[in-house]
Amino acid sequence: MYSDKENVNILTSLLVAHGIHHAVVCPGSRNAPIVHNLNECPDIQCYPVTDERSAAFYALGMAQILRQPVVVCVTSGTALLNVAPAVAEAYYQHQPIVVISADRPQQWIDQLDGQTLPQPDALGRFVRRAVSLPEPHNDEERWYCNRLVNEALIEKHAPVHINVPITEPLFGFSVPALPRERKIDFTPADATNITLTHVCRMFMQAKRPMLIAGQPMNPLMDEAVAKIGDDESFTPDFVLYTGGSIVSKRLKHFLRKAKETWVVNREGEVTDTFMNLTHVIQGDGEVVADMIRFNLEEMPHPFIQKWEALLSALRQQTDASGPPYSQAAAVRYFEARRGTSIVHYANSMAIRLANTYAKAPVYCNRGVNGIEGSLSTAAGCSLVTDDPVFCVIGDLSFFYDQNALWNQNLRGNFRILLLNNGKGGIFDMLPGLEKSPARDKYVAAAHHTTAEGICQQNNIHYLCAEDKEQMQQDIDWLITAESKRPLLLEVLLAE
Repeated sequence: MYSDKENVNILTSLLVAHGIHHAVVCPGSRNAPIVHNLNECPDIQCYPVTDERSAAFYALGMAQILRQPVVVCVTSGTALLNVAPAVAEAYYQHQPIVVISADRPQQWIDQLDGQTLPQPDALGRFVRRAVSLPEPHNDEERWYCNRLVNEALIEKHAPVHINVPITEPLFGFSVPALPRERKIDFTPADATNITLTHVCRMFMQAKRPMLIAGQPMNPLMDEAVAKIGDDESFTPDFVLYTGGSIVSKRLKHFLRKAKETWVVNREGEVTDTFMNLTHVIQGDGEVVADMIRFNLEEMPHPFIQKWEALLSALRQQTDASGPPYSQAAAVRYFEARRGTSIVHYANSMAIRLANTYAKAPVYCNRGVNGIEGSLSTAAGCSLVTDDPVFCVIGDLSFFYDQNALWNQNLRGNFRILLLNNGKGGIFDMLPGLEKSPARDKYVAAAHHTTAEGICQQNNIHYLCAEDKEQMQQDIDWLITAESKRPLLLEVLLAE
């Protein structure tokens, strides 16, 4: 029988899944549930050592011979600090020691309770990865716990630290079997060439495969997912994700229904966006995508053709039904004419409109999705290229970052399409917020400001449009005009 503590059971199951079979265990009450599980598990051999400092060096010596990760398990408090010398040595030897420390609940740290100190980062830079597991109460917390353990255990050439807070009671052992846990595999860059062929083969052999890219985006996918609703025949069984941020929440939730996801990124990062990641491959996602497209040209896949037909129908519908004078109309017209120019979209409404109308790759600061710095990023890009660089931006993002224009190096290749509707338009789309009297003034930051004065003081050629015909003429000017100084078109939109 195993421990009643779910995070301990998730950890034990994944230790076995990742091929870890040896554990040096130290005495203690808080780590007793972990030691119990390690001893109970038939796939793990335990070696008791009382002195934590000595125990960690025992684990180092075993790892040197076995060429496999070895666990050293300690209780809470200063017990963890005693493993630091061996962990530092292992770091410089590139040996995979897995330090597992039991911990007190977070609310009791620094409250003069026994054997408590801040443990999650106690080993500092001498571990490649340090995680602290939640005590799960729902499916999302179980997924998070699973992901954290996987993130730590895929590191094969350096020490890692897994901290395990455990609340009392500690000594319940009534679970008959360990849970079946999702294992995330990792393929490093030096093995990628062989793996990419395998990835393509897996993709083509799947019944319902889907290739998803972040930036550049997947135009009209949000609308497509809304249209199909709960139609399971459109749900992929295999997702190949080449990384980059995805704008559409609806698309992300849809892809969480998929059976599994393989992600390819240059850094080899665990990005479990769809909560079903099983493989991380360190490599160039664009190369993989090109290989997949080549294979599909040679041998079309019926599931891909089904999605392409849906997206084609939506594209025709979008192209046929031109919206009235609006932010959407401005972005739609701009995207139809800008070709393959370098385009930066600011966050919030601007990038969401690009998600519908963009036909070529775009840039956007979607790492953490802040509105600050969008104008500065596009301006910086314009300094290192002679090609036109466009920034499509909303009013709050623009005024927030107006100092981006206070720069003597800006030239005529920098062009700005400013969508000014006098507030943060995204807040009109949040259900329930309309009930708050604070929405427009305090949340959406309603204002009556234009960019004309800012342009004058920064030597920027300024035009504004207040109707659809003028907007279209001015967008043509923004794209084609010859200029030695930056250009800005402000599309003024009444609420």
